[in-house]
Amino acid sequence: MLQILVIEDDKDIQEVLKNYLTAEGYGVALAGDGVEGIAAFHAENPDLVLLDIMMPKIDGFAVCELLRRESDVPIIMVTARDSMEDQVRGLKLLADDYISKPFDMPVLMCRIAAVLRRAGKGQAAERLRHGILEMDLEGYHVYEEGREIEVTQKEFELLRTFLANKGRVFTRQQLLDEVWGMDYFGDERIVDTHIKNLRKKMDSDYIQTVRGVGYRVEKECQK
Repeated sequence: MLQILVIEDDKDIQEVLKNYLTAEGYGVALAGDGVEGIAAFHAENPDLVLLDIMMPKIDGFAVCELLRRESDVPIIMVTARDSMEDQVRGLKLLADDYISKPFDMPVLMCRIAAVLRRAGKGQAAERLRHGILEMDLEGYHVYEEGREIEVTQKEFELLRTFLANKGRVFTRQQLLDEVWGMDYFGDERIVDTHIKNLRKKMDSDYIQTVRGVGYRVEKECQK
């Protein structure tokens, strides 16, 4: 399992990144500031670092510079600082990529996979399975007993979140954060609509409603 170190001082963003990266098949370590980040880097020996810039104690530029003195580990800067000057500075410090907040999680996951491929690190697990249901994560395909199910991007991301976290109950807000992003402020009932559409497309009802809480997929498939 490839290990990713997230150096980010915002706890909410930490949690969303951890959940999404775990769903993609990565191991995740977290650090809340630059000093913790450097210590975690030495302790965890990660395959890639997601690095915020505006952090306490030591900012991301300084962390990147320090890490580059001893390692060529892939580094992706993920930050609200989106000026051309900041991007040029980050890339001159030999960051492998620079992504501005807010960002779409699926796009970030693709950028991570691309950087890891260039570094010869391989990829996370490419398929998720649940009984006769199978997801091809690279090709964005869903199959039920070999029959391909046509799904939208949001439906795919919802199903991936459930299958990667079987048994866990997600509230609507948690699913919005995971799939639509933390900057989404629309009606949370959009989650119900997408799950209803998913259920119509599949022969079996894999997604269970937990009344008063949210949704889950059972750990063990009954079909």
